[in-house]
Amino acid sequence: MTALEGELRAAVRGDVGFGVLDRALVTMDASNYRRVPYGVVAPVDADDVAAVLEVCRRQGVPVVPRGGGTSIAGQATGTGVVLDFTRHMNRLLALDPGARTAVVQPGLVLDRLQEAAAPHGLRFGPDPSTHSRCTLGGMIGNNSCGSHSVAWGTTADSVRELDVVTARGERLRLGRDWAGAPDGLRALVEGDLARLRTGFPELPRRISGYALDALLPERGADVARSFCGSEGTLGVLTEAVVRLVEAPRARALAVLGYADESAAAEAAAGLLPLSPLTVEGMAADLVPSAAALPRGGAWLFVETGGESAAEARARAEAIVRAADVLDALVVTDAAGQRALWRIREDASGTATRMPDGSEAWPGWEDCAVPPARLGAYLRDFRALLAAHGLRGTPYGHFGDGCIHVRIDFDLLTEAGVARFRRFSEELAELVVAHGGSLSGEHGDGQARAELLPRMYGAETVRLFERVKGVWDPDDLLNPGMLVRPAPLDTGLRFSVLPREPVDVAFGYPADGGDFSAAVRRCVGVAKCRTTSVSGSAVMCPSFRATGAEEHSTRGRARLLHEMLAGEVVTDGWRSAEVRDALDLCLSCKGCRSDCPVGVDMATYKAEFLHHHYAGRRRPAAHYVMGWLPVWLRAVARTRTAWLVNALSRLRPLAWVAKRLGGIAPEREIPRVASRTFSRWWEQRRAHRPSGDGQPAQRPSAGGDLVVLWPDTFTEHLSPSVGQAAVRVLEAAGLRVALPPTVRLEKPPVGDGRTVALDPLSLLRGRGRVCCGLTYVSTGQLDRARAVLRRTLDLMEPVLETDAPVVVLEPSCAAALRADVPELLHDDPRAARLAAKVLTFAETLERHAPGWTPPRLDRPVAGQTHCHQHAVLGDAADRRLRRAARLSGELSGGCCGLAGDFGFEKGHYEVSAACAEEQLLPSVRNAPDGAVVLADGFSCRTQLEQLAGVRGRHLAEVLAAALEEVGGDGEPAVRDEPGDGG
Repeated sequence: MTALEGELRAAVRGDVGFGVLDRALVTMDASNYRRVPYGVVAPVDADDVAAVLEVCRRQGVPVVPRGGGTSIAGQATGTGVVLDFTRHMNRLLALDPGARTAVVQPGLVLDRLQEAAAPHGLRFGPDPSTHSRCTLGGMIGNNSCGSHSVAWGTTADSVRELDVVTARGERLRLGRDWAGAPDGLRALVEGDLARLRTGFPELPRRISGYALDALLPERGADVARSFCGSEGTLGVLTEAVVRLVEAPRARALAVLGYADESAAAEAAAGLLPLSPLTVEGMAADLVPSAAALPRGGAWLFVETGGESAAEARARAEAIVRAADVLDALVVTDAAGQRALWRIREDASGTATRMPDGSEAWPGWEDCAVPPARLGAYLRDFRALLAAHGLRGTPYGHFGDGCIHVRIDFDLLTEAGVARFRRFSEELAELVVAHGGSLSGEHGDGQARAELLPRMYGAETVRLFERVKGVWDPDDLLNPGMLVRPAPLDTGLRFSVLPREPVDVAFGYPADGGDFSAAVRRCVGVAKCRTTSVSGSAVMCPSFRATGAEEHSTRGRARLLHEMLAGEVVTDGWRSAEVRDALDLCLSCKGCRSDCPVGVDMATYKAEFLHHHYAGRRRPAAHYVMGWLPVWLRAVARTRTAWLVNALSRLRPLAWVAKRLGGIAPEREIPRVASRTFSRWWEQRRAHRPSGDGQPAQRPSAGGDLVVLWPDTFTEHLSPSVGQAAVRVLEAAGLRVALPPTVRLEKPPVGDGRTVALDPLSLLRGRGRVCCGLTYVSTGQLDRARAVLRRTLDLMEPVLETDAPVVVLEPSCAAALRADVPELLHDDPRAARLAAKVLTFAETLERHAPGWTPPRLDRPVAGQTHCHQHAVLGDAADRRLRRAARLSGELSGGCCGLAGDFGFEKGHYEVSAACAEEQLLPSVRNAPDGAVVLADGFSCRTQLEQLAGVRGRHLAEVLAAALEEVGGDGEPAVRDEPGDGG
């Protein structure tokens, strides 16, 4: 392929990539299929597209246009050259509010068009659940629809004109009255008008095959409309004029509860005369919690619009009255509607897992039948599933008769694949028997094109082939799709993965201990490719900073898939391409919660680094920051914090230290506390002894015992946080202890002074508990396991009590709750420790429920820690803030420092870009007197170094308030010089 690559580089101005990384990232879309291309070209304009087609035609190499890569039937993969329109041809070229039109390039993401149209009261009608990352070109290629199609139709209904380059380089402008038709198309169609008038079923969601009936004279001979849904097989789209619709000024959402999905389906068609904007359906199987929904086992989401909120509500209430429901809910506030719609939109990912966690796959994702027949079809569909021993949970566009479903096909074994074929053939017959279309939204691709003769008959399919020949006589464009298709059971992406479990360090409990199954979790819906996030969402900050596919969670998962396959990425765990793609993963764990299928790239990264550097020299930063607990402990033991701080302020010495340690030169080295938190604790206890050998308690403290975890950051860099936490916990009536520092055979819970019962421990000296976070994040998993086993040894007395373990640093709490039991999956003590871990707010809520925090009456600014969002949850923190009269919401996203990430050389720009996304703007725009909250040491450091702002842990804020109101009369703990981070 060297000659092909050379010709393309000489011919185009855009990006040409034939390397391992370029090819590996596009071997799959969101379907079950995989094809390895020769290379990828990202054209900058139509001239580049024409040049690529000319070179590939001479070489006999296929060309596949690709947008967001979210196609579910395999049509965005190919074996030749893939055209990636998302890099350069992704602009909104014009928007005319008067004419209600927009001119777009094929790589423009739908949400960007919606954002531009919204100030004019306009919007693009179709809105697939992937609206935050799907492109207009992909929508036109698949004739996408979305939840509002009952009001505004399909993409074909919204297309005015299309600029297309044919396989032979002809540039056409497609429109009505045969505008832009290639030579021979009109004669071919007019010679078979009877077939076009009778051979295409009339239903709102007929997407399968070519839309040749749009070329009928009575329908305006609309070549642009006919081109929609052709899946890149007829020509390459370079520009589109699309129609916009007026957006309702106000909306309301009626959620209607039914006994089951068939009852909901049968009711859907009856609501259409009331002119709803949406009639969406889903069953309880896909709802993580039905607490926010009306009573029922299935629901219709029916949206209404109006000139005012009252009008929208009135229409929603009219729908409730007309519907035969078990229960109903009408929501008019925007936030409440967004929360409910999120449940529906996430179904495209949630459905990839059955309720018991087993895998489910697309392939029959979006069949459509006449809406009036949907209830009967669903009953027959359920019966067919049962007959084949399969499971699936239908949901989707009930008002249009279009059903989405993921089915638990076994696509790993020969017998399972054979059953997949038999089921597909029988389901195609069932859909046709109900007067339906094999595809109702996502196109046929490889998944269904083989079965089109069952829907259209052999003669109509031959007509499709002749039409393809008129447009693309060389069969250059996306061959194997729609006409002369590849068999539906070949080229499955799972066939290349190892059949035996890969030897790994983590336990992957949700995937049966199988790393391949963990990587298979990524089905390509690409929620990680969103260019902006709202609310508390985090995933995927590195992609939003760079815009590069390899820095998305999906891109990294694809590279790991190819690493396991061994065909494109051939050097396994030693792969430099995989290492480099993972290098900019912040390990923020946002994907663990925000990815609909729970991909945990932070864990996969740690796993990869563990294998990649096995027996090899690591980057300097791994030794400096990965072993941070060791170095800081040595500073504390030698009491040289003053010296370290002084030397780090000398620029020449700091420059040398950062260069040798692999630390970004732009970073300041954090100040080490002159007195550790544990030393403060011991001195405090020594001055207030109790008679029983236990830690001295406040006179009023007779409540529950809690064990406060002295994490590395609190211990050595921010002891003021620990001091403040002790102050607040004791003020709440709790008894505070620290973990043991020597291994004990029996309780009492350690106080840092108890004599060891194991004589050998005296020779080893005191130890300190550690969550292993820095070792895990740098992939030093053998070291992490050793540290964690020692920690579990120390914590055994605590595990025998009812005392919770209070962890102040969110990243450490997340590591203890999630990473430790997954890494030490063979040690039951790990799970017991994880179950004891509570955040500061959770501790107060559960163990001091009667305590009332001081009233602050101030607004807050800042960011929820990414690990707290992803692993721990922040509901208790929100309630504690409300109780303390701290108003406002914290932003989402990631601070960008993310432990060692932002300190590593080469990461500074991405780190700063992540902070600029939400954290820094939230602080800059904070109202006067706002409290800047940042529970994580990384977040506080980022704020200090990039904005000159001091963020505070919630414990510090409450402790300061207690001091102001006098608390219980004792003087508050004050920071001493050097105690701060």
